[in-house]
Amino acid sequence: MSEARININELKSEGSDLIKELTTFLKEKTNAKVEAGTDELVVGEEANISRTYLRVLLRKFLHKKELKDYFRVIGGKENTLIIKGKKAPEEEE
Repeated sequence: MSEARININELKSEGSDLIKELTTFLKEKTNAKVEAGTDELVVGEEANISRTYLRVLLRKFLHKKELKDYFRVIGGKENTLIIKGKKAPEEEE
């Protein structure tokens, strides 16, 4: 697999510290070079990580940070995953 991209545009609203933690988390788990861009993370191709495994890692990270109720991981175009904000359920009055 070539390099994988993770769109973090919506996750950025949680703060830059969270993005740094996610970058570190992915580096530790994949032993690959992870670069943080403005709207995306790029996981280097030398690790040869499957897209499914990357999705599992992202879900684990969101769960660990107690953000899985607010964000979900969806597939984008080729070799791209997107961390997308969940719509808040409408409050009943």
